[in-house]
Amino acid sequence: MSVVIGVLALQGDVREHANALEQCGATAIGVRRAEELDRVDGLVIPGGESTAMWKLMRAFDLLKPLRKRIEAGLPAYGSCAGMIMLADRIVDGAAGQETIGGIDMTVRRNAFGRQVDSYESTISFAGQSLEAVFIRAPWVESVGDGVEVLGQVELPGRPEEGSRDDGPRHRIVAVRQGRLMATAYHPELTGDPIVHRYFTELVRQSRNNEE
Repeated sequence: MSVVIGVLALQGDVREHANALEQCGATAIGVRRAEELDRVDGLVIPGGESTAMWKLMRAFDLLKPLRKRIEAGLPAYGSCAGMIMLADRIVDGAAGQETIGGIDMTVRRNAFGRQVDSYESTISFAGQSLEAVFIRAPWVESVGDGVEVLGQVELPGRPEEGSRDDGPRHRIVAVRQGRLMATAYHPELTGDPIVHRYFTELVRQSRNNEE
């Protein structure tokens, strides 16, 4: 089945996500205006800077339409900053920072930022091994009962004495709740289609259920 998946084209790796989706058999289009949401069967929210993304969504009058479509059942996948935008709650967010919401989780913004700027790690995603690229990434502090954990990562290096990392060495970095999913890392940068294929199949199943 052919599905149309939008990539929110305000900032981030829009082209890379679109290419990955096309490789999985989807038709990918950029989304910048609310009316373009009516053309898509699913939506990818790429990485970037979550506070800038929030402000751009407000400037383009997209925040409320996005919330409405997602509440109505639009499948969505957020990577890195996109994960933050799909979280119901943020730790260390900017003053007044808003999200689209939808996933019952608490996400810590820039969680990896003070320890490393970026790194790669082999992790498991939904039972499959992949290379994950983390760039000033968030992590998930906690999830509600309806959220499925798809992947965790062991923190690199040793915790600094007295730092917030001086605790559990494994953090949640991939989740799913119904038609919504999110990763703290950037699968569009590795050429590995596992995450995009998973989301494309989720969109196809959602489309089948509606027909």
